[in-house]
Amino acid sequence: MEQSNNRQPGKSGRNPKKDPAIFRYSISLNAEENARFLSLFEQSQMNVMAHFITACIFQKTIKTVKIDKAAMDYYMRLTTLYGQFRSVGVNYNQIVKLLYRNFSEKKAAAYLYKLEKHTAEMAVLCQKIIQITGEFETKYIKNNK
Repeated sequence: MEQSNNRQPGKSGRNPKKDPAIFRYSISLNAEENARFLSLFEQSQMNVMAHFITACIFQKTIKTVKIDKAAMDYYMRLTTLYGQFRSVGVNYNQIVKLLYRNFSEKKAAAYLYKLEKHTAEMAVLCQKIIQITGEFETKYIKNNK
C-alpha cells in the first residue's frame, strides 16, 4: 500500500536541537577513581552524569550539599516533641474546663493543684530541652556551615 501524500516528510517526531552534542569522548577509570568520581557525583546532586562531567571539565562551579543525618533526625524528633507539647496544652485547657464543670470548686481546686505540680515539672523539662537544643546548634550545626 502506498503512503498518502497528506503528510509532509520530516514534520513528525521531536524538534531537532539547534546545537546538538555529537562529539563523544571516552575515559577509563580504575576502581578507586571510579568510587571517588561516583561520590563526587552524588554530592553534587546533579541528575545527569554528562552534565556533571562537563561542569568538571570546564571548571563550572559544582554545588555540593552535605546532609547531616544526626541533625535531621534531631530536628524531626524535636518537631514531633513540639507537636506533643501543643496537644498537651490543648488537653490542659479541656481538663480545666471539665473540672470546673463536673466537680465542686473545692474538689476541682485539689485536682488543679496536682495538675499544677505536673505542669511545673513539664516546664523544667522544656527548659532542659531548650538548653540541649542550644548546645546542639552551637556544637554541630554552626560548626558544619
